[in-house]
Formats: sequence, structure tokens, C-alpha cells
Amino acid sequence: MQSPSPHARVDRALDQVFRRHADRPALLEGDEVWTYGALDRHLADAAAMLAERGCRPGDRIVIASENSRALALLFLAAQRLDIWPVVVNPRLSARELDQIVAHSGARLTLFNTAGAPAKAHAERLGARPAPVAGLDVIAAGPLDVDATPEPLDDDPAERVAAMLYTSGTTGAPKGVMLSHRNLMFNARVTAELRGLTPEDCVYTALPMSHVVGLSSLLLTTLLSGGRLRLADRFDAADAFRLVRTETTMLTGVPATWQRLLEHMRAEGMETAPPGPLRYLSVAGAPLDPRLKAQVEAAFGLPLLNAYGITECAPGISSVREEAPRDDTSVGPILPGLETRLMGPDGEEVAPGEVGELHVRGPNVMKGYYRAPDLTRAAIDPQGWFNTGDLARMEAGGLFIAGRTKELIIRSGFNVYPPEVEAVLADHPDVAQSAVVGRARDGNEEVVAYVQLLPGARATGAEIMAFAAARLTAYKRPCEVVIMDALPAAATGKLLKHKLKELAATA
Repeated sequence: MQSPSPHARVDRALDQVFRRHADRPALLEGDEVWTYGALDRHLADAAAMLAERGCRPGDRIVIASENSRALALLFLAAQRLDIWPVVVNPRLSARELDQIVAHSGARLTLFNTAGAPAKAHAERLGARPAPVAGLDVIAAGPLDVDATPEPLDDDPAERVAAMLYTSGTTGAPKGVMLSHRNLMFNARVTAELRGLTPEDCVYTALPMSHVVGLSSLLLTTLLSGGRLRLADRFDAADAFRLVRTETTMLTGVPATWQRLLEHMRAEGMETAPPGPLRYLSVAGAPLDPRLKAQVEAAFGLPLLNAYGITECAPGISSVREEAPRDDTSVGPILPGLETRLMGPDGEEVAPGEVGELHVRGPNVMKGYYRAPDLTRAAIDPQGWFNTGDLARMEAGGLFIAGRTKELIIRSGFNVYPPEVEAVLADHPDVAQSAVVGRARDGNEEVVAYVQLLPGARATGAEIMAFAAARLTAYKRPCEVVIMDALPAAATGKLLKHKLKELAATA
């Protein structure tokens, strides 16, 4: 397969796909199937609807929708008109959604009312039906007549193709501006590494309001001429059925794979029957070795770890299919990127040492919207983006040690939460854990929050004793708190800031 050029625009590259694969299926949602030809026709209708409603090049539109044909349609139609699509999770609270609408200066807000959360927002904001392309689930809020369009970059490939807001729960949300060049680079590299062809069927329940679902699954699949199976939320039984019948590629967070294994055990299955599945990948959260081994034994395929960040569209590193690993490395750096690991003194760390990961390349965002100071703090004059993640390189692979802000300094010693979490994951009763720091008397304590496997009955004291036998004194949790479920975002990513707040008040 000839991969799309990293220097093209998404809409122009898709035009070539539409011509080559007009009769092939593109988007599958329930029993509904849109071919590439149908998608092309529907996009023309959707773009006309946006223009008729007064949306102009450089305007921002907010799209609140679960994974659906409607979301894909509005997102791609906006790109055709050089409108900035701002895709948001409809499960956001009223405060969170309104904050993004206000900050983005959205000209129009659109909702997929097939989902209850988006329908509630639509009713709250006085949205009215805006049917398009045979879809009667789209509603549009009032036009903001005071919204002003942003100037367009002279280079069409450098114009904003998507704006995604990072979590604003620890402060004001940040709008990450991703260009066509950013997204096309990620699509090209991802397609090549996965060997994507028009014969592939990719399943996604990862929300397309987040960068992996939007960039690495929706765009990469469509630009490769494959089929994308859209799920509005993850259901283990349904996902397992599709894995046995049509899905060739499945990407999830660790919690996705844990739930699939639990479903198989409940059905009395140790291994999955033969099927079309050929590629398994995981990203978004630390992967513990026990879960990796269990998934690989159950499916007979390597579980390929990857790492990225919204500001990098998102890919930074990935384990290669032809070179699977038996550790939890997130793999070699993607081709075309430069990386460096920096110490607190501003110098690169020695080989094998932990440092703050900086990235430079065609994947790095244009910047944070309406936040020049934040952009300058993240991207230096030479184009190096500071990920804020701590990492080390070993045996040709990148290992993530944790977030810089999550580093715990206990009695002058550095404690990296993923190391402690990996030990806790070895306990036979532990499903997942999250480790945070808590300030105490001029020092920091290590606090662990743990979710047990169904039916498990381990106590916090027992898990503390287990960890104490495997960790040096300064790394040991001073407290283990058992929770029914750890707080998580829609993607399954653990929300550590909530646990840190909880620990601080304990």
C-alpha cells in the first residue's frame, strides 16, 4: 500500500481514497454501513449545511458526540471548509463543555442527539435539528454572531485540522491545535507500522474526542482504505464477538484488555477461537507485565505497546510487529522524530538514566490556542516539545517512568510511581493500581490506591506487606486504599489528579 504523503492535507488525501475505493465499506455503525462513495456524498451535504449556517474558514465549531458516523461526518466536513473542528466528549459536565465553547470562541456547537448526554446538552443550549445526509440525529445550537474567524496559514498543510482540549480538571483546559501535516504524519507512520490495507477492519470504542481514537484510528483507517467499526462505548461481550467475526485490529487501554479477559473467564474460555484478528495494541496507561502475558496467551498474538501524547498527534514510539518485546517498553522512537532526555540541570542525561522526554518533528502541534505563554513554555525556539514525561532508553526501547509532576521525592530519593504500580500488579488479587505522593511534614509519602479483581478479598495491610518484601524502604507505600473502581476518563485512562486530591485530604 502506498501511504499518504505526510505533506498533504487530510481532505485531499481522502479525495484520492474516495476515488480508489468508492464501493468499499468505510464506516460501520451497528447495522449501518457507509461506503467510501457514500461518505464522500454525505460530506458534500454536511459541508453545505455548515456553510449555509454561516460557518466560515477559520471559524471553530464544537462537535459533541460519541463515536458515530455523525461525528466522523462533521469532523471531516469541517476540514473541507478550513473550519476548525473541536471534538469533545458529550459526557462532559455542563461547566466543562461551556468552558470549551467559550474558550474556543465557537461559531457553532453541534450535537449527536442519539446519545443521552449529548441530547441533554443540546436541550440545555436550545439546539435545533440540523439533519444532513440522511442522519436525523444532528442538532445545532445558536450561531455565535460575534465569533471571529482565525487567519489561515499560507501553507494549506499547516492549517488547523483539529483542535482537542486536554483535561481541564486540574486547571483551565488547553486547546491543542493540530495541523493537517501533524495528522498526516501520524497516519502515514501508523499505517506503515501496522501494515494497514483496505482488507483490514479496525474496531474502536476509544473515544474519538481523544487523540488516539480520532487520529490513530479514524483517520489512519480511512486514509488506508480500511473499514472502521464504531462503538459508542466499550462492551466486552460485543467486542469479543466482533474479534471473532470481523475485526483484524484492536487497540485499547490496559483496562480494555482486562475486561476482555474477564469476559472470557466468565464464558469459561482460556483462549480465543481462531478468527481474523491479527494485530493487538495498547496505549494510554502503564502496562503491567502480568496483564501483557495473559493477553498474549489468550489471543496467541503479541500485545504491542505504544506511547504518545495529544500534542504530538499523538505517536512518539511503538513496539514493532516484527520485533515484539517481552518487557513493558513502549518501543523504539517512530521514524522521522528526534528525541532527547533532559536532566534538571538542562543537560542530556547519561545513557540508561531517567530524564524528561523532549520531542521534535512533524508531529509536534502548532501550539495551544490563545495561550502563547503556555506554548512557549512547552516548545522551545528550536522546536523541541517538552512532553512532561520522565523516561529512559534501554535495549533500543523507550521506557516511561511517569509524569514529571507525579514524581515523588521521599527523603531525598526519587520514587517513580509506575515502578511501585508494577510491583502491586504482581499481587494475585490486584486488577490495577495508582500510586501518588502526599505531602507530610516537609516530606512526601507514597500512597497506593488499588482495585481488586472480581471476588478477591485482599486487605490493604496484606498488599502493603507484599510490596514491602519487594521494594526498598523509601519506595514502599505508607498506605494502601482499596477502592471499588479507580477514577478513570472515558478512554480508561486513570485520573491520578483525583486520587492526589483524595490523598491530600486524608
